[in-house]
Amino acid sequence: MGTLDKFDIAILNELQSDGRLSNAELSARVGLSAAPCWRRVRALEEGGYIKGYRAEIDRHKIGLGVLAFVRLDAERNTGDSTRVLEEAIRKLPEIIACHYISGTGTFELQVVAQDLDSFSRFALKSLINLPNVKDLHTSFSLGEVKASSVLPLGHLATKTV
Repeated sequence: MGTLDKFDIAILNELQSDGRLSNAELSARVGLSAAPCWRRVRALEEGGYIKGYRAEIDRHKIGLGVLAFVRLDAERNTGDSTRVLEEAIRKLPEIIACHYISGTGTFELQVVAQDLDSFSRFALKSLINLPNVKDLHTSFSLGEVKASSVLPLGHLATKTV
């Protein structure tokens, strides 16, 4: 896929808002007939613009009331030791996001838990025992102001042909 045009951007915007739209509803919303709309969605998927579809679950409703931000300091930042640590992080479902960071620390983790006691057990059993971990620094969310996976697409409109 080359440059995204206004229809591609509209499709991405609509699917970000509601990934369960039928092709008929999507095509009506973006102003295309069904067949071209379907082809564009397929091209966006194949081009890697759309990585997948999933349900957004309210973590509080399923009993995950604690969201912790954990800055993890690695013992060594060499290629092999970092890859081993990355792989261990990927295996822990309680870690819902992990980013390399600049400044102090190596990784910033987002970790969910049922309560403070279960987070503490997880940190002492799993996090501190990850390979190559030197130290952990944890902050807890006191309330979400905004939590969204919807990406802003306005900058793409200026790049269309």
